[in-house]
Amino acid sequence: MKDILENIQSISEEFDLSLTNVSNTSEIMDLKVRFLGKKGKVTSLLRLLGSLPAEKRPAAGNAVNELRNTIESIIQEKTLALKNDELRQMELQDLIDVTLPAKSRPSGGFHPVVEATNDVLKIMTGLGFTVVLGPEIEEDYYNFEALNIPPHHPARDMQDTFYFDDGRVLRTHTSPVEVRSMLKYGAPIRIICPGRVYRKDSDPTHSPMFHQLEGLLIDEDISIADLKGCLDVLLDSFFNKELKKRYRASYFPFTEPSLELDIECIACSGSDPGCRICRGSGWLEICGLGMTHPNVLRSGNIDPEKYNGFAWGLGLDRLAMLKYGLNDLRTLFEGNVPYLLSGREA
Repeated sequence: MKDILENIQSISEEFDLSLTNVSNTSEIMDLKVRFLGKKGKVTSLLRLLGSLPAEKRPAAGNAVNELRNTIESIIQEKTLALKNDELRQMELQDLIDVTLPAKSRPSGGFHPVVEATNDVLKIMTGLGFTVVLGPEIEEDYYNFEALNIPPHHPARDMQDTFYFDDGRVLRTHTSPVEVRSMLKYGAPIRIICPGRVYRKDSDPTHSPMFHQLEGLLIDEDISIADLKGCLDVLLDSFFNKELKKRYRASYFPFTEPSLELDIECIACSGSDPGCRICRGSGWLEICGLGMTHPNVLRSGNIDPEKYNGFAWGLGLDRLAMLKYGLNDLRTLFEGNVPYLLSGREA
């Protein structure tokens, strides 16, 4: 009996000393196992009761149970206190000051072709033009025949067209939108048609998919002077300077007369024989244009005896190349994200 009481006193003192070194819930659980577990110190005392005389077992058993209950109570209180401390620490680590301004989401950047398109649309809508869109998978009629390009016409070979088995095509230009718009809105009409077009071509200055912008104005008594004035405003505003321009005779089946427009090199203005953009010529071909062919007006149910007009088409990708000083069209589409989001320096 005396030995058990001495063991109880020793275990109680050892527990109190061990408790002072406990600093987290993991350590308190280890302490519980060490004293109250199956092989714990208090449990070992209970096993010794069987060796005592019968008359001494009740008193010894009460003393051991009292120690066990005391240790359990202390461990429960300590565990609760440690859990609360740990929760407070976690709250402090994850503390959010709701009075602070919210974190802004990182902003992206517009693709150079999108920027160029938006600039052109802003200029042209300022001149009273309306933006009109059309399908990229087009009927042969709208892509060719309605534009004065019958089945036997050699211009079909020039287009390098992607055909579907049912005779439809991936549109080779945005001009089909002109015919669709004339049929829908009649005359007078003043529209621009941006969009993707497709041709079997791929090199540093051509892509099988590229972006084009078509302009169409139909009204009474329209002249080439009106067309030149429109393009002068567009190009000078887009490049933020007054450019030298020259018009050359050309041929397009959907315009008569047909012209091509060159502008002075935006990099060297013709002063650098080794210029990588104009290759020393001083000029850059920028778009095709002309007075709308009477047959195209008839396809749009517009009387060519009463109305006339002009149309022009330019490549938005080429405009972006020129504005941002690129010499390879493929840079715009090869997925160079750092370049596309930067200051346009490859």
